[in-house]
Amino acid sequence: MPLLHRPTASACAALAAIGALVLAGLPGTASALTTGSAAAPHPAADTPAVADASPALLTAMRRDLGLTQAQARHRLTNEAAAGATAGRLRLGLGAAYAGAWVQGAESARLTVATTDPADVPAIEAEGAVAAVVPHPLAALEAAMTTLDRAAVRTTTVDAPVRYVDVRTNTLVVQAVRPAAAHDLVAAAGIDRGLVRVETSADRPRALYDLRGGDAYYMNGSGRCSVGFAVTKGTQQGFATAGHCGRPGTTTSGYNQVAQGSFQASTFPGRDTAWVAANSNWTSTPYVKGQGGANVQVTGSTQAPVGASVCRSGSTTGWHCGVIQQHNTSVTYPEGTISGVTRTTVCAEPGDSGGSFISGSQAQGVTSGGSGNCSSGGTTFYQPINPLLQAYALTLRTTTGPGPGDPGDPGDPGEPGGTWAAGTVYAAGAQVTYGGVTYRCLQAHQAQPGWQPPNVPALWQPV
Repeated sequence: MPLLHRPTASACAALAAIGALVLAGLPGTASALTTGSAAAPHPAADTPAVADASPALLTAMRRDLGLTQAQARHRLTNEAAAGATAGRLRLGLGAAYAGAWVQGAESARLTVATTDPADVPAIEAEGAVAAVVPHPLAALEAAMTTLDRAAVRTTTVDAPVRYVDVRTNTLVVQAVRPAAAHDLVAAAGIDRGLVRVETSADRPRALYDLRGGDAYYMNGSGRCSVGFAVTKGTQQGFATAGHCGRPGTTTSGYNQVAQGSFQASTFPGRDTAWVAANSNWTSTPYVKGQGGANVQVTGSTQAPVGASVCRSGSTTGWHCGVIQQHNTSVTYPEGTISGVTRTTVCAEPGDSGGSFISGSQAQGVTSGGSGNCSSGGTTFYQPINPLLQAYALTLRTTTGPGPGDPGDPGDPGEPGGTWAAGTVYAAGAQVTYGGVTYRCLQAHQAQPGWQPPNVPALWQPV
């Protein structure tokens, strides 16, 4: 599975030698799902994921997912509700929790899996379908971690993709040669009963390539795509893929005007980087949508498995699909990365680093994949929240503060407590606010106005 960035003519021969293809580039109050297109609007429809959904995003969802505009809106409503419901149930089920996913053209069916049959009434009381399975999510994720450690010591080019599939309650190893997958499992020493080997000809590669989706050029020799505009204090810049450049790599924008330089980059292991822009460039809270229209970015709440997601890139533009699995590991010819999300969205060389967005919530930056936008394909993205946390960055949003404004990272929430705007919170994290302790339901970067009492879709009192 190769990397997809596009080289200039002068760089093509050298890059071909290493197998890389550089392109010379919710908060809401929902507690149950709506059940069909005729259902009354759900409170989740008032969240940014739905209320701020741009016409361009809805158009692309209609084109790529075969939906009407009404269905697209209902789907976003249901997905916002499902994320909150799954978050509450995950906390309530504890060690028995085995994952959650949405189904149907409008994502109207939420399934929550557990290993304990006694949990079924609690799941159904939340409006979800219960699935009783043999393996808890924690056990599958632990096996995944062990498999990733073994991948560091074992050649995995022929078994390049690994992920926990909550819908089948298995750890999947996708391989060009099944024997390579079996060798990896044996080297890891994990229970073979947890693993399903799938044969696939796909060989993902990173997609080489201050609005999300716009092109930028690295040292004049390659092209990638802007992920999401960010700030670090008063410094403006953007998040992108780590394989696009190393610290010190200079960049120019889509117009070939000097833009900035890479400040930090990780690849392989992860596929994360950020570029600091010079004073000629301004971070904007938008992603380039269908026909060049601006799509608003209002937050970074993580969407659930099965949710719709759209991608913007400088080669193929705007395309949509669904989230297949979170926390996937994939081996490119250059090395293995972990913690990426697998999707049905297509991508091509030059789209690397570009934006993945669900509704108006930033999801991640394009890493790599297989296939193309003519025949279809699989694409992986690096989730945005761990990237923001790793480099202490603040996502630029239409609802957030400007650089240096109150509410930047570290500014405590009023009327006191440990909650702080700009902080990235993982599901299960605890904070205090106004003398009350809250537990996080969905991973996100906190913003002014998103204080725990205001967003029951993201925080639950303990």
